[in-house]
Amino acid sequence: MRVRIFNTPVELGKAAAADAAALIRKAIESNDTANIILATGTSQFETLTQLIAEKNIDWSKVVMFHLDEYIGLSPNHPASFVKYLQERFLAHVPKLKAAYLINGGPLEECRRLAELIREYPIDVALIGIGENGHIAFNDPPADFETEEPYIIVNLDEACRRQQMGEGWFNSFNEVPLRAISMSVKQIMRSKNIICSVPDSRKAVAVKNSLEKTVSNLYPASILQEHENCMIYLDKDSAALLDDTTRKL
Repeated sequence: MRVRIFNTPVELGKAAAADAAALIRKAIESNDTANIILATGTSQFETLTQLIAEKNIDWSKVVMFHLDEYIGLSPNHPASFVKYLQERFLAHVPKLKAAYLINGGPLEECRRLAELIREYPIDVALIGIGENGHIAFNDPPADFETEEPYIIVNLDEACRRQQMGEGWFNSFNEVPLRAISMSVKQIMRSKNIICSVPDSRKAVAVKNSLEKTVSNLYPASILQEHENCMIYLDKDSAALLDDTTRKL
């Protein structure tokens, strides 16, 4: 794991997107395809905006999966991650080789996506860290043991309050209680992880994730064990880190 710190979210997004684009191009050059994971939420705004602007990516050779989706939420709802990716990414790049979005009944959808992702070893995963330290919707205490690529999870109060606080829902009671999430082990199977985490709201979670001993109480702490994970922070999300961590 390595850490890079920038002054602004825009600078963070440009750097994360440039590195992600380079890895995508490298995978296409080596394998004639690139398999990627995309996250959603406000933390990904700048990274995805900059990734769309990157040149010389043959998107027709890219296969995309996404991390998570609420159960029981209409794909037309403003908080739908399917809607997010369709509007903020897929509408702005040439047609991909394939885009596997989460939809349908929970159990059947977990099985369908599991069968698919096993056929496509992930080259690059673009993810974030939640205010409660989650990756995808793996809230603490996260399941570090399941081998299943996609699982059904219950969303904790902190996670649900973050979703409301970011403006995706009008009230706390509107936030769904469950979601389909990519599992921790599946995320960790990615060859490369690009983790974008701007904003002072994430400062405590960032400190816990990078400086605490690896524990499912701090789900993102597992990223410490990934040899090709790069953490992209801005000065606000990095504000609580000690000097040793800043030099990673």
